[in-house]
Amino acid sequence: MFQTVSPLERIKIFFSRKDALPRLILINIGVWLVLALIRSIASLFDAPGQMMGTSNSMGGWMMHAFALPSSFTAFLARPWTLITYMFLHFSFLHILFNMLWLWWFGVIFVQYLSQRQLLGTYLFGGIAGGLFYMIAFNIFPAFVEVRESAMALGASASVLAIVVAISFYVPNYTIHLFLLGPVKIKYIAIFSIVMDLFMLNSGNAGGHLAHLGGALWGFAWVKMLPGYDITRMFGWVNFSRTRTRWQSGQKRRKFKVYRQSGRPFTDEEYNIAKVEKQKKIDHILDKISRSGYDSLTSEEKELLFSNSKKP
Repeated sequence: MFQTVSPLERIKIFFSRKDALPRLILINIGVWLVLALIRSIASLFDAPGQMMGTSNSMGGWMMHAFALPSSFTAFLARPWTLITYMFLHFSFLHILFNMLWLWWFGVIFVQYLSQRQLLGTYLFGGIAGGLFYMIAFNIFPAFVEVRESAMALGASASVLAIVVAISFYVPNYTIHLFLLGPVKIKYIAIFSIVMDLFMLNSGNAGGHLAHLGGALWGFAWVKMLPGYDITRMFGWVNFSRTRTRWQSGQKRRKFKVYRQSGRPFTDEEYNIAKVEKQKKIDHILDKISRSGYDSLTSEEKELLFSNSKKP
């Protein structure tokens, strides 16, 4: 008898894949856990009354080393921070909401575009957001007093680049929001951008500027498709799934299943193949109930994941 896959098993299947989306989420979570542990231990060595966020504390030193400074002089001394800052989060809520947005919109993104493009949009969106933040802090007089001490961190610019890119690639894609009902994702992207504009006079102006830089990148990149795609430079990265709707610039077309001889399956042959596949799924589920998910082979995990996504 057919058994449904539990939410926990779906999560395990998702994170067992070698795609860009689960890898990016795992890297962010892993970095946060390691740094949180180091900060916790390092706080024992801080002097009494010393705040862990200050550059004199051991915990603050890590933020100083890996967060993105607004000062060009400081950036030239730590150029790697243009990459590291987008994987760096301080609080639990900060990483929680960033990863939830990355997951929600990343899943939609890879339905129409590729894992390679997701990785490229994340990285280039973060870089664009970081540069936009630094340029703004060095141009506008409102930031003169904090220019030498301000730092940016977090994946928000990268995530917003993904949100805006897919929202303008398939603007009429609809999701259901609690209390609001069906909403087209283009309105979610527009709302996010407008909120960042309104929040520029808040205490986190640098973060909102970085968000806007990421959003600009996501919009500009998707408008250049399919003629030019800078994310092609990540073509050497091997992912388990690379075939997407992006390759034709359109939604997938329906197709017929052919045998090796080139003849389409008859209804009888199709039904036999369908029954055989269901037997394999049932066998995999029985194996999970007996020995757990980790006992599956990579082929079994792939088959189970692809089947679980079908309605």
